[in-house]
Amino acid sequence: MSDVTHVYFDGLGIDFNLPSVAFSVFGYDVHWYGIVIAFGFALAVLYGGRGAYKWKMSLDGMTDVLIWGTIFGIICARAYYVLFEWDYYSQHLGEIPAIWNGGIAIYGGIIGALIGAVIGCKIGKINFLNLLDLGALGLLIGQGIGRWGNFFNQEAFGTNTDTALFRMWSPKIRDTLLQSKDLLAAKGVDVDPNSAVHPTFLYESVWCILSFVVLHIIVTKHRKFKGEVFMLYGVLYGAERMIVEGMRTDSLYIGSTNIRVSQLLSAIIVVAALTCFVYFMIRYKKGTLPAKMIPNKPNQVVYADTDGYSSITVGIEDEEYEKLVEKREKENADN
Repeated sequence: MSDVTHVYFDGLGIDFNLPSVAFSVFGYDVHWYGIVIAFGFALAVLYGGRGAYKWKMSLDGMTDVLIWGTIFGIICARAYYVLFEWDYYSQHLGEIPAIWNGGIAIYGGIIGALIGAVIGCKIGKINFLNLLDLGALGLLIGQGIGRWGNFFNQEAFGTNTDTALFRMWSPKIRDTLLQSKDLLAAKGVDVDPNSAVHPTFLYESVWCILSFVVLHIIVTKHRKFKGEVFMLYGVLYGAERMIVEGMRTDSLYIGSTNIRVSQLLSAIIVVAALTCFVYFMIRYKKGTLPAKMIPNKPNQVVYADTDGYSSITVGIEDEEYEKLVEKREKENADN
């Protein structure tokens, strides 16, 4: 069958048939790629819902964010990829919507999700910094699982290796390398279509899952300021992508140069995220963080006085907080 390829893991001493199509419905093929992506997305949404409850974020508002973020995320993920592969897609316009065949860019998806999140936060009245922290953790879940969609499509693999334990090879990998060998050679990348390659999808999947565990277990429980998790996500993911992207054979390049788009963007993200993290950590230690950046603890509210500078954090329930607000508003009115 054309939708099945045989995969070899020489280092592990195993091989097996790998289907790209899971099943068909009324003649329409449902691909494993889409199923895996959807599964990762669903887990990210479930995690986000639970986190929103703990951080006292409106679930209705989160729904607005989810809808807008998903729409813009999908559109921009595909648009980003198509933009940097325009020489091909300009001659195959009918293939632009065919995302089930692969060809979406993570960074494009993140950019689109951020645009959608801004709109959703405005509509749903959600704290944007809180959303960034929660969204970063959701992204790591989605990326960690979603990369396995690349495995079923036999894409997003790296250069040749005969030492990596999880090195792999398949006829589909061979065919892909044969088609792109000349283009890769022009970029200074030499490949042997008949030799095993780095499973770079696996490297990124493992890194994303480990990053999620670290940020979820350690950072969120001791969060110093809103936005901290998102900044550290930028540092961790950006660093990984800089390294792994250098191994890949399907990188997007800037024009006719040998500069890989994702590698350059990753470097910029690492520097920007690390700079922001250090800056706000210094402000945290000096006690000069804006009140709006101080995280709420469980059953705790950060209340900024009317002067906008001083703040109090007290362990009170929502009902008590509302009474406190009413009392202060009445005092201000009397004055």
